[in-house]
Amino acid sequence: MDFTNFLTLAGGLALFLFGMSVMSSALEKRAGNRLKGILARLTSNKFKGFLLGLAITAIIQSSSATTVMVVGFVNSGVMTLHQTVGVIMGANLGSSITSWFLAMTGIQSENFFINMLNPENFTPILALVGVIFNMSKDNKKKDIGLVMIGFSVLMFGMNMMSGAVEPLKDNPNFIRILTVFEQPVLGLLAGIIITAIIQSSAASVGILQALTITGSITNATAIPIIMGQNIGTCVSALISSIGANKNAKRAALIHLYFNLIAAIILLALFYAAKALFPLQFLQQAASPVSVALIHTVFKIIALAILMPFSNQLEKLATMTVRDSKETEKQELLDDRLLGTPAAAILRSKDVAKEMATDAFNTVIKTLEMVQSGYSEATAKLIYAGEDRGDVYEDKLGTYLVKISSRDLTDKDSLEVSKLLHIIGDLERLSDHAINIVESMQEIYDKKLVFSSKANSELSTMCEALKDILKLTSEAFVDENGESAYLVEPLEQVVDYLKSQIKNNHIDRLQKGESTIEQGFVLSDLLTNLERISDHCSNIAGCIIEISHNSLGMHEYLRGVKSSDEFFKEHYDEYMEKYAIAEA
Repeated sequence: MDFTNFLTLAGGLALFLFGMSVMSSALEKRAGNRLKGILARLTSNKFKGFLLGLAITAIIQSSSATTVMVVGFVNSGVMTLHQTVGVIMGANLGSSITSWFLAMTGIQSENFFINMLNPENFTPILALVGVIFNMSKDNKKKDIGLVMIGFSVLMFGMNMMSGAVEPLKDNPNFIRILTVFEQPVLGLLAGIIITAIIQSSAASVGILQALTITGSITNATAIPIIMGQNIGTCVSALISSIGANKNAKRAALIHLYFNLIAAIILLALFYAAKALFPLQFLQQAASPVSVALIHTVFKIIALAILMPFSNQLEKLATMTVRDSKETEKQELLDDRLLGTPAAAILRSKDVAKEMATDAFNTVIKTLEMVQSGYSEATAKLIYAGEDRGDVYEDKLGTYLVKISSRDLTDKDSLEVSKLLHIIGDLERLSDHAINIVESMQEIYDKKLVFSSKANSELSTMCEALKDILKLTSEAFVDENGESAYLVEPLEQVVDYLKSQIKNNHIDRLQKGESTIEQGFVLSDLLTNLERISDHCSNIAGCIIEISHNSLGMHEYLRGVKSSDEFFKEHYDEYMEKYAIAEA
């Protein structure tokens, strides 16, 4: 190979890898919400898991990215080891799609329409349309344009590689090198090493398809190389599992064992078939289409052989990485998921829901304390809940900032921004719970006694707050959109209750039925109780804004208070439900 051809080959490979990266990233970004929907259907059903892995890999065009994502989910405790088996098997098959796109480079026909299926003929047009789309202000069009540009660059790189190696078909030195790989074990090792280096089985298969242009590679030579490529693609997951917990390491090993065992079985069958039967297909020169066919058939046969033994694969991985007496700590949020922002956002939302449930439970304990009286044991639980809230906010906030630095769609960017606001409000809920506990302790220590009317009014306000916490939980944790709209009318009622209880206290003070000291503590209690409803209103507003994508929360609140019949109807309903008598 002369130096010019070498540079062309290197340039073609660089463009191929760059185009694949651009296309995969744009596909992943554009399909973010669909990907989140698929990931939300994590299942222990083996067949559904297979379809899940197949769908994810078809979207992001990378089995390595899918398995790295799986390792991240297992390390976070979102997936069990058992759930990963089907997903990994589906990912293996999903990665074969790219090779069929690359196989279209060999299409030649006198028929105009068939000939246009050859990427060499349509990618210039696709690239032009992609550039026009990418110049648009519409982010959706920009992403679609990037998919087109990425695919065009990928195919251009493929053509460059094919053009660079074509003159070598008459080069005896080059043919001698390729002849070495006719030894199946050497071909297997070559496939493993090349794929491990470039971290992409699709790119490795593309290189092999380009080399078939020389006509010096037979199908018999290609088969072991393809088997090796499928083993080499496991390196990404194995590297990502370094520093992860035992189950995450086992998930990476399941990926390796699946391809390794399949390669050993099929290599043995290949040897036997080659020795016993003079199969003409094996001696024929390989082509881009035959490479894609072998790649797909290998995966289908591997699935047919090993899917019935998925439990044994799981046991083998468990035997390799044995349990220890030490309790392993699971990562709340795994940085491995940042490579797939849709997965990272989904995990962040799940953790935010855990934080919300914990915060709501902490506040409810506080409200019950207001109704029943100070308790040292309950106070300790509330302080512990506030500490957990601080940890959640710190970890989630840091993680969401990392996500926001990625290339996100407008909708994903909005969701990340709103999640940051929501966790801030959730943390403040715990802070107000602590303030209320301190007020209740002051009442207990100073032996202050409120009148039965004051206690009844506080109890009514606490019941209204329990209701607003329940609605906020339904809106955020259970994703019940209707509940989000019910929060604001009730928040307005809580504002009224605060004002009315203060007025009633002033009236009792004037009659000598209460003291100024009681008034100071009562004022602190009412302020913190009312702030709880404010933060619930903020959370509900964020949920509404996310659902409408562009509607501002304050704009919504102004509108419903002045004109919305739904708001007025439920405001009147809550006013009647939580009515307190005026002094």
